[in-house]
Amino acid sequence: MPQTTENWTRFLPSSMRSWRNAGIILPFVILFISLSIASDPFLRTVNLLNILDQQSGILIIAAAGTLILVSGSIDLSVGATYALVGCVSAQYALTHSVFSSVVLGLLLGLGVGIVNGVVVAILKINSLIATLAMSFVIGGLGSKITEGNLIVLAEKPEYGKIAQSSLLGVNSSIWIMVFVVIILGFLLTRTTTGRYIIAAGGNSQAARLAGIRVSLVKIIAFGLSGMAAGLAGMIDASRVLSASAALGSTLAFTVLAGIVVGGTSIAGGEGSVWRTVIGVLFIALIGNGFDLIGIDPLYKQITLGGILLIAVGLDAWARNNRR
Repeated sequence: MPQTTENWTRFLPSSMRSWRNAGIILPFVILFISLSIASDPFLRTVNLLNILDQQSGILIIAAAGTLILVSGSIDLSVGATYALVGCVSAQYALTHSVFSSVVLGLLLGLGVGIVNGVVVAILKINSLIATLAMSFVIGGLGSKITEGNLIVLAEKPEYGKIAQSSLLGVNSSIWIMVFVVIILGFLLTRTTTGRYIIAAGGNSQAARLAGIRVSLVKIIAFGLSGMAAGLAGMIDASRVLSASAALGSTLAFTVLAGIVVGGTSIAGGEGSVWRTVIGVLFIALIGNGFDLIGIDPLYKQITLGGILLIAVGLDAWARNNRR
């Protein structure tokens, strides 16, 4: 009898028994070691913390975006939401307290996410089309509110404390990111809501027959995605003490690439927040490595495109083999 996958995978560490786990862990480790050897500055603490700081917003959005993809949907409006909330919060902070501007930003992001969820789950509009259309609406609102101007927070330096405060030598943006990622990872893997999200994405009809309120589950996922995008927008506005409605135009695709490279199925029903984190950081390491080594940035785009195609191809192969 031929040896099955389950037979030989018992020799692997438990964290790598899934091909999806090994498929992102091994390339990440190989890339990390390669960059450590090829570039002396790579392993310096300041460079590694800088990577985490720059990717904190993307990691927050991607962690919430994992829930969206697992639920069987997609959210292309996160870039526009990121820009809108960053602008609204920054503009409000010019005349009000930083705390109230953060609360306003979170509520605005949540509201945008809930609207997306209602359009997708209640009105039954395809999430790709619905969120793409919403991104235009949100982007237009952001341009109207700011009148196309850059919002500068030079007179409100305390807003910078959102992302620039330091604890144990690590910026607050990183601490916020770690907290959000842990919470969302716990939500997906250890709560009833997380199990419902997975069930809704795996087979929505079966989930409904089992008594799961699939529409409500999707609205919750979209609400969290909108709030995460808003939080990321405020973090990045805090980092540079400015905000613009023109930012975030390609953010949704960057986030989606990190999620898919991390092994989350584009068909829904399967995914992991921690793998998404590695997927986003894997892409970030490629960019950082190209900069440190001095490789033509055009090759970075080609490389990332190839990696994304491979990730999507492996996902399709895995789904076909399960049938």
